[in-house]
Amino acid sequence: MTFDAETKMQFLYALRSKGVTDARVLTAMEQVDRAHYVRGTFADRAYDDMPLPIACGQTISQPSVVGLMTQALQVTPRDKVLEIGTGSGYQAAILSKLARRVYTVDRYRRLVQAARAVFEANDITNITTFTADGSHGFAEQAPFDRILVTAAAEDPPGPLLAQLKVGGIMVLPVGQSDAVQSLIRVQRTAEGFDYDELRSVRFVPLLEGLGEE
Repeated sequence: MTFDAETKMQFLYALRSKGVTDARVLTAMEQVDRAHYVRGTFADRAYDDMPLPIACGQTISQPSVVGLMTQALQVTPRDKVLEIGTGSGYQAAILSKLARRVYTVDRYRRLVQAARAVFEANDITNITTFTADGSHGFAEQAPFDRILVTAAAEDPPGPLLAQLKVGGIMVLPVGQSDAVQSLIRVQRTAEGFDYDELRSVRFVPLLEGLGEE
């Protein structure tokens, strides 16, 4: 299957039916072919609205969740965005269509190298990838206008909250790794942080340290 006009129409219809309505987000998701980020056995499921396994025991999130998280982040063209959990690279590619600059970190070097290769092959030049413990953020480039976390922590990590600009937004799943988690949006104000619960989700846990693969 290819990402032709009919497939795109069905793909976007499925996104809208799940609540992804932001025009800029839909355009970005129309421009990024998910098949570039799904390999091997599951390649023929690239346009299904479902999570799929990738290397290192991780997953590529279902497109509707990617869309809803991106929509909640309210990215503007001038924003500098930090993504925790590069995974396949698909989410970062979507963000690259919306933001000025995207920094994406993963604990697995193998995933970072594979994602970087796809970005280069598709001439995506505004993403910086690196291997590190994402729970510590990326202090060298802080503060960030937006932070997106694609793995679940029990609470929003303190270093990430500290690296968010006043007026900035962070979207992340929180909760126990073996239970359904809540997707929350955190907005930093001059007085502190405002929290909104968005929906139930299920993500792999946010782990400290570097991965072995």
